[in-house]
Amino acid sequence: MASRDASPIGRHPPRAAPDDDAVLGTALTTRHIEAFGRKVTTTASHLIGPFGDPSSSSHYQHAMSELQKELRRPGIQRRVFSYAQASPTELVRSKLSTSEIQHRALTYLPDELLANIPEDDNVYSLFQGFQATLPDGESEHRRGHRRHNSKGQRLLGKNAGDVDEPTSIAELKKARNDTNHRLEMMGVRKNMCSSEIREIDNKIANLNSMRKIVLDRLAGLEQEEVQGEHDMLDLDNKIEDLQEELDDAATLGQVATPPTEVEVEIDATTSETQAMSASFMSASIYGKLPSPKTKRNKFVRRKSMPIRHEHFEPGSSIREIQAHNDTITALDFDAPFGTMITSALDDTVRVWDLNLGRCIGLLEGHHASVRCLQVEDNIVATGSMDASIRLWDISKAEYSPQENRTDTDEDDGLGFENPEDLPPPPHSSSMQDCPLFSLEAHVDEVTALHFKGDTLVSGSADKTLRQWDLVKGRCIQTLDVLWAAAQASASVGSNGSQWRATGRLPEASADFIGALQCFDAALACGTADGMVRLWDLRSGQVHRSLVGHTAPVTCLQFDDVHLVTGSLDRSIRIWDLRTGSIHDAYAYDNPVTSMMFDARRIISAAGEDVAKVYDKTDGRHWDCGAGAAAEDDGNRPGVVERVRIKDGYLTEGRRDGVVGIWTC
Repeated sequence: MASRDASPIGRHPPRAAPDDDAVLGTALTTRHIEAFGRKVTTTASHLIGPFGDPSSSSHYQHAMSELQKELRRPGIQRRVFSYAQASPTELVRSKLSTSEIQHRALTYLPDELLANIPEDDNVYSLFQGFQATLPDGESEHRRGHRRHNSKGQRLLGKNAGDVDEPTSIAELKKARNDTNHRLEMMGVRKNMCSSEIREIDNKIANLNSMRKIVLDRLAGLEQEEVQGEHDMLDLDNKIEDLQEELDDAATLGQVATPPTEVEVEIDATTSETQAMSASFMSASIYGKLPSPKTKRNKFVRRKSMPIRHEHFEPGSSIREIQAHNDTITALDFDAPFGTMITSALDDTVRVWDLNLGRCIGLLEGHHASVRCLQVEDNIVATGSMDASIRLWDISKAEYSPQENRTDTDEDDGLGFENPEDLPPPPHSSSMQDCPLFSLEAHVDEVTALHFKGDTLVSGSADKTLRQWDLVKGRCIQTLDVLWAAAQASASVGSNGSQWRATGRLPEASADFIGALQCFDAALACGTADGMVRLWDLRSGQVHRSLVGHTAPVTCLQFDDVHLVTGSLDRSIRIWDLRTGSIHDAYAYDNPVTSMMFDARRIISAAGEDVAKVYDKTDGRHWDCGAGAAAEDDGNRPGVVERVRIKDGYLTEGRRDGVVGIWTC
């Protein structure tokens, strides 16, 4: 060992190498560790050497004999037994206190994490929370398992004098301590649940803020999409104009080509021939000159489908338009944020751009107010009190949204502070190319109409239904409602009157034919006697009558399975077309004047300042409209007269001429 200490490594002073800077202790370097390892290796080689070396075996035997002498001492044996019956957790806790363990766990964290600890007013520590998350059953199982494993070990050191108290008192105290511990853990868990709820509320608020931002982004994208469609339309118009100019220039170039020498000699024979040639040339040039054309902006139905309204909360207001200054009699639209047509008792029919909320123009031609209308693609059909039906093609309208667009994001002038003001008048010639033709055969006002494809069916106060061929523009069938009712009564052998009394006096405003709808050869018609008649247009006969309403029918709509009707008897009835029986029914406080349904909801106008909504999926009734949120300050909105809904996009027309647009 002395020779090892006198080795050259010990004589030379340590050099300052880069790897010597790795301090493993207070003053312990890598060089010290290497020296210590060599000493341990040398000592072990002397103690445990080859069996043939007597010196090494003597050292090993001497060391083992000294160890046996130490183990025979009573103090050493008691220490070994105490360590044997103690668990590893008890060993650690015997050396380190709880505060020291927590301190060491915290000092292990880096400083950058400790510097950004959020402030919390929680009265419980993190370690109490960890302890509370451990189920009681699991902790009891672990404690029982530990007691089972160490049972034999504790028996080694157990003495009869260790139990100083009776067993019953000890158990009661233990149960009391356990109960107290459970109560403390319950308090910790309650506090943790409250903290989680607050955290969830904060996340919900943040998600709502993010949703609003994304919704605004979606609105901007839809506006840019509309702008792109109009830009594409402008480019198409410019391409057409440029193509026409090129064609005109080519035509003029062919006419103005200079004659050849032979033609000059032939034309110069006589002055009369020259004059005739000159006059002929002049006439041909002027005849082929393009006539002056007025540049018209085409109005094309929107191709893209808006989806922004689908993400609004039900009952959210999208827009309100002061469309007329009198009661709205009819309205319809082709698609959400598309084109809407409204008519009122002020004898006007207006076309609206729902995306911008601006009036495109007026459909002029009727001599009285329009009572009913329908929009299908770009075709509009209107039925008036002047007993005529007119069809319009709104794709021929002259309308440019860019010209009416304002640079500010403020109101565009359609929402007036004074509700009696009228909207700004559109261009007088914007709709001059829209009229197609007029259908005139009724002798009284047209109160209901519906068209599908090339077939249009109209109902009038002259008590007739007329079927029209839109290709030829003429009436192809007339159905007398009173005659059909008499025939149906005679066929079933009824002894009653041919026209069914409703049980109450009909109102003066009730229409004889309140509503109708056709599909292929099927026609459903609701009349003032409260009956709904199903017609076969191929035979012109009524093949079924639905009896149930006790007042004039004002509205109806059917699909593949059900027929929904509304009446002045304040009820909505849902009929099963397969059996002809009532599937469901519900009533309101006032007469129903308008109704429409989609895949999920039935919307009704029932003499109130709100639209009545019935959710078919969960059977819930709720109100949608300005009256639902209006305060009782006397300024109530107008009563809703007409409603239309498509894909959750609701439009409602009121008695004060206002049109409200809502999500439903």
